Amino acid sequence: MTAQGLLQLAVFLACLVLLVKPLGAYMARVYEGQKTFLTCALAPLERLIYRLARVSPEAETGWRRYLGAVLAINLLGIVAVYLLQRAQAWLPLNPQHFPAVSADSSFNTTVSFATNTDWQGYAGETTMSYLTQMLGLGVQNFLSAASGMAVLVALIRGFARRESTTIGNFWVDFTRSTLYVLLPLSLLLSIVLVSQGVVQSFSAYKEATLLEPVVTQTGTLRTQVIPLGPAASQVAIKQLGTNGGGFFNVNSAHPFENPTPPGNFLELLSILLIPAALCYTFGRMVRDTRQGWALLFAMLVLFVPLTLGVMGAEQAGNPVLTQLGADQSASALQPGGNMEGKEMRFGIANSAIWAAATTAASNGSVNAMHGSFTPLGGAVAIWLMQLGEVVFGGVGSGLYGMLMFAIVAVFIAGLMVGRTPEYLGKKIGRFEIQMATLTLLIPPAVVLIGTAIASVVPAGTGAVGNPGAHGFSEILYAFSSAGNNNGSAFASLSANVPFYNLLLGVAMWIARFWLMIPVVAIAGSLAARRGTAITAGTLPTHGPLFILLLAGVVLLVGALTFVPALALGPVVEFLQMTGKG
Repeated sequence: MTAQGLLQLAVFLACLVLLVKPLGAYMARVYEGQKTFLTCALAPLERLIYRLARVSPEAETGWRRYLGAVLAINLLGIVAVYLLQRAQAWLPLNPQHFPAVSADSSFNTTVSFATNTDWQGYAGETTMSYLTQMLGLGVQNFLSAASGMAVLVALIRGFARRESTTIGNFWVDFTRSTLYVLLPLSLLLSIVLVSQGVVQSFSAYKEATLLEPVVTQTGTLRTQVIPLGPAASQVAIKQLGTNGGGFFNVNSAHPFENPTPPGNFLELLSILLIPAALCYTFGRMVRDTRQGWALLFAMLVLFVPLTLGVMGAEQAGNPVLTQLGADQSASALQPGGNMEGKEMRFGIANSAIWAAATTAASNGSVNAMHGSFTPLGGAVAIWLMQLGEVVFGGVGSGLYGMLMFAIVAVFIAGLMVGRTPEYLGKKIGRFEIQMATLTLLIPPAVVLIGTAIASVVPAGTGAVGNPGAHGFSEILYAFSSAGNNNGSAFASLSANVPFYNLLLGVAMWIARFWLMIPVVAIAGSLAARRGTAITAGTLPTHGPLFILLLAGVVLLVGALTFVPALALGPVVEFLQMTGKG
């Protein structure tokens, strides 16, 4: 690592933490129905939406109806996006005249964007029309993000309320998440990105003359097609909503999506901004901000060392090249380290920090090719996903996943001292432990079972781009990404085939909605409970001891579950690369 790289990480973390309180407090006021600086402008529109949808904002529901509404709106989105892809050849805003997307790819993409995964087996600039990108994928970016935020708010009410049969109104939470949080932030960010050179256009693709013709086996190329489109608006919500789908094939490594270092910094900051700020929102809504800060610090305790691990691995470079006499040290003339698959305008530090942030969050956008990272650098990216996407995680989903770990942590602490576990003044019973355990076990099961199937059947192994340990890592990465709703990939796996489109689609579906069910059920169970008095024997859940306990539980579950699989992939590749395998 270099001093400049450490400084970049420090500045990024400082900006992130400084924004947590103001944004988190604002979101708490939004969800509690209090007046904000946007209320005068947006309240009339909010009321109009309720009238058109025939929703009574004062009518709250129990957890079953709340969950039913979550599943219904997402099912509607799935059907709409699938049909839109299948019919795009006959629809407007298709200047390149792209044909309809195949059935298996449409299914995969539809489920991917509905589950906030945004895994992409296609190249956006050669597959999707402008209408499909905006009306289909863009709308889903808002819908899936708002759904995750709404489920989190329902869970927070479960902790905050006493002897209540309701956990809120999904349609109100969903509307406010979109109208007061996602839309204003996306509008602001998209304007800034346009100023940095991110394209926002409805023009057809342009053809430019090359300064230097390129000679190929089939002839001499003298022109290049320049793809355009309404990218800035899509990039803004893909980052803020931890969606991650790229408008162009190479995602945030494309100069039309991420052209400058300042733009790169803002996009990187936006990936973790809402997930981090929601920790403070949680503290405000349960009337103890210390609880929110404790969850945030637990995330940072995990995030910072693992980010330093990626930075160190990539800055160290490839030992094979060192043995051949290559100088991989950083200097005024070169960034040093492993620059394979990375953009010169970002270098080692910005690429490594982005890789850690995008896999810690349920984002999946990339500004470098993770398949070209060193084995240990790639291993950290895989493991950050395998920890459950709770080290910040997705908007809403990351924090409610971390709260499931918190429930397990207080249960373990209760076993140690022989007390009934408590969290935020609520007794944690058998039902909550069962549901929380389900949320911890479903993603690993999806990842490991999917990887096992793809590693033994010809349809799975035939799509692997590299032999040996790295090939296994490609498969493991794909299912770690799908099974934790991340969306990034090693990119050397040819995943746009029926086998992977269907299997990864099922993995994404299970990992998203099968986790929402127990989370909302816990919200209803806790809301119905009466509070318990805090005594001298109650475990404080806002201090350093609990922060370390919570981080330890996350690491323990991740290590026990995935270390054997990691040993077969990136660990073996590292040993082979260093000559020890």
